[in-house]
Amino acid sequence: MSDHKHTNRLINETSPYLLQHAHNPVDWHPWGEDAFAAARGENKPILLSIGYSACHWCHVMEHESFENEEIARLMNENFVSIKVDREERPDLDQIYMNAVQMMTHHGGWPMTVFLTPEGVPFYGGTYFPPEDRYNMPGFPRVLISMAEAYRERPEDIEQTGASILTELNRLSLGQESNEPLTQTLLDHAFKGIAKSYDLVNGGFGSAPKFPPAMTLEFLLRVYHRTGNAEALEIVANTCRKMADGGIYDHLGGGFHRYSTDARWLVPHFEKMLYDNALLSRVYLHYYQLTQDESARRIAEGILDYVAREMTDANGGFYSTQDADSEGEEGKFFTWSPEEIASVLGKEDIALFSAYYDVTEEGNFEGKNILNVTRSLDDIAARAKVTPEHLRQSLDNSRRKLFEVRENRVKPDRDEKILTAWNGMMMASFAEGAAILQREDYLEIPRSNARFVLENLRRDDLLLRTYKDGTAKLNAYLEDYAFLSDGLLTLYEATGELEWFEATLSITNKMIEEFWDDQDGGFFYTGRSHESLIVRSKDYFDNATPSGNSVAAEVMLRLAALTDNDDYRRRAVTILRLVADPMRRYPSGFGRALSALDFYLGTPKEIAILGDHDLPQTRFLRNAVWQPYVPNKVVAQAAPGDSRSIELIPLLRDRGLVNNSPTAYVCEHFTCSEPVTDREKLLSQLVQQRPASGAMTG
Repeated sequence: MSDHKHTNRLINETSPYLLQHAHNPVDWHPWGEDAFAAARGENKPILLSIGYSACHWCHVMEHESFENEEIARLMNENFVSIKVDREERPDLDQIYMNAVQMMTHHGGWPMTVFLTPEGVPFYGGTYFPPEDRYNMPGFPRVLISMAEAYRERPEDIEQTGASILTELNRLSLGQESNEPLTQTLLDHAFKGIAKSYDLVNGGFGSAPKFPPAMTLEFLLRVYHRTGNAEALEIVANTCRKMADGGIYDHLGGGFHRYSTDARWLVPHFEKMLYDNALLSRVYLHYYQLTQDESARRIAEGILDYVAREMTDANGGFYSTQDADSEGEEGKFFTWSPEEIASVLGKEDIALFSAYYDVTEEGNFEGKNILNVTRSLDDIAARAKVTPEHLRQSLDNSRRKLFEVRENRVKPDRDEKILTAWNGMMMASFAEGAAILQREDYLEIPRSNARFVLENLRRDDLLLRTYKDGTAKLNAYLEDYAFLSDGLLTLYEATGELEWFEATLSITNKMIEEFWDDQDGGFFYTGRSHESLIVRSKDYFDNATPSGNSVAAEVMLRLAALTDNDDYRRRAVTILRLVADPMRRYPSGFGRALSALDFYLGTPKEIAILGDHDLPQTRFLRNAVWQPYVPNKVVAQAAPGDSRSIELIPLLRDRGLVNNSPTAYVCEHFTCSEPVTDREKLLSQLVQQRPASGAMTG
C-alpha cells in the first residue's frame, strides 16, 4: 500500500528528476505519443515543463506550484501536462528553449511552454511564482489566461505558433562563409574575447559568472601559436581566481556550476559532471604548459572527486549532485567558526580560518563558504610560520574537516549515466592519466569505455541514458561526438587498438545518421529519431560544446591518423558553416575555435613502435604528454601488429631503431629522424617558449 496520496505516470520512469514529480497531484505524462493523443482527443493544449534534478528553482517551482492541490487542479482540468528531464531529452530542451527565448528574450530552467496538440509552442516562460510577485504574473493567472486563449482565440494561437515554427526552422539554416579560413579569424576571435575580460576577478563579463572552460582552452592555443603573453595571463588569472573562490570545493574537490557574483565567491552549489570534465582538462593543459603545481593539484582534486563520488561500481559516471541538502542550498558545503573549532586544534583553527577567510559574520547566510583571498606566503608571514608548516597544517585540517563533512546529510545525486557526458569525462581521465603519469587513473576511463560500449549501444546505434539497469532513448549528435572524442583520446593515451576501432565505428555511424547531405553539418537528431516539429542543428558552444564542434575536431584527428580525406572535408564544411558567426560572437565558439586552430596548424603526427609493456615504450609514450602540444595525434603499435598498421597509415613502413622502441614525429606524413631517446623526442615535439603567468599568487 502506497503512503502517497497521489501517484502519476512518471512513477514508471527511470530519471531521478521525473521520479521526484511522480507523487505530485499534477497528472503528469512523460513525453510520448500517449500524451499527444490525449491532447488531441480532449482538444486541450499541452503544458510542457522542462528541468533537471540539480536545478534549485526547479525544486522551488515544484514545491510552490506542482505540489499545490489548487494549482494542480487548474493544470489537470485545462491541460495535458508533460514533464521532461532536459538531460535525457536535450533535443526537446533545445527546440523549446529557442522558442522561449524568441518569445521572452531570456531563458532558463524550469522552462514552462504551452503547446498545441501538435507540439507547436505558442507561449512560454521559465519560473512562475504561485501568485503575482517579483513583477511576474502568478502561475494560476498564466494557466487561466492560456486556457482561455486556446479556447476562445484559436486563430491567434495558430498564427503565433506558425510564426514561431518558421523562426525555429530558420535557426537551423547555416551558410558556408565566403571568406577563407585563415589565422586572421583566430586573431580576430582573441581580440573579441579579450574585450570582455575581467582584469580584477578573472573570467569574462559580470555576475553571474560561469567557468569559461572552452574559451580558456582556445586562449592556451593562442599562446602556444603566437606567444601572446596576454592570452596566457588571462588563463592564469582566471584559473587562479576560480580555484581560490567558493565555486571550487576546497575540501572535496570539483567545481560547482556557477558563481552568483563576479568574484567566484558564492556559487549555485550543484555540481555537474560536464563542468568538471571540461575544467579538469583546462587545468591539465595549463599544467602541461607551465608545470604550475597549483594547476596539477586542482586537476587531481577534480578527478579524485569524480572517481570517489560520481563513479558507478560498473564504470559509468553519474550526472549531477544537487545544490540542496536538508532543504537548504549549500548547507553541506558551508561552515560556522564553531563547527571548525570543534574539529581542529587551536593553532590549526587560526591558520585555517585565516587562509580560508572564515569569520564570525560569514559570507553566506551567516555561514562561511571556504575561499582564498590571500597567498599562502602572505598568511604564513602574518602568522609567523614557514610556508611549509602552513601547508602541512592546511592539509591536515582539510582532511579532518572533510571526514567530518562526510557524516553530514549529502545532497542528492542524479545517478543516471549519460553517454555524452561520460565521453567527456572519459577523455579527461585518459589525459589525466597520461599527463600526470597516474597509472591509477588509467583503469577508470578503460572501465568507463567498456561500460558505455556494452550497455549504451544497441544494433550499432548509441542510446542516451542508463539508470538502474535500463538503457533507453535514441542518442543525439553530442553522444556520438563526445564518445568518439573520449575513445580516441583513450586510444592515444594507451595505444590500445580496441578504442581506436570503436572510435571509427561510432564516428562512421554518426556520419550515416546525422550528416546533412544537402547543406552540410550535423543535425542534432539522427535519421532513426522520432519526428519533432523541427530537425535542428546546433553550432554554439554553450555549457557543453556543440556536437558539431567536437565532431569537427574528432574528424580532423582521424583524418591525420587515417589519411581519409572524407573526414577532413566534412570537418572543413562545419568550420565554414560557423566561420561567420564565429567572427561576430567568438566567445560562443570556444571549442569550434580550437578545432579551427587544429585545422590551420601543422599537427604533430606521432607514431610509437614498441611492445606496450616495455618500460622504454612507456617512457616514450609518457614523453608525448609532458609538453603542451595541443595539435597532435598519437598512434602506437607493437612490431608485427598488422591490424593497427592496416587501419592507421601513420604506422606503416616504420621500424625499430637498434631493436628498441622508437618514436617518429611527422608533419603531413613527413617525419623527423626516428628517436629512441626520451629527451630527443621532447625536443622534436615542442619549440621551447618561456612559460610565465603562474596561477600561484
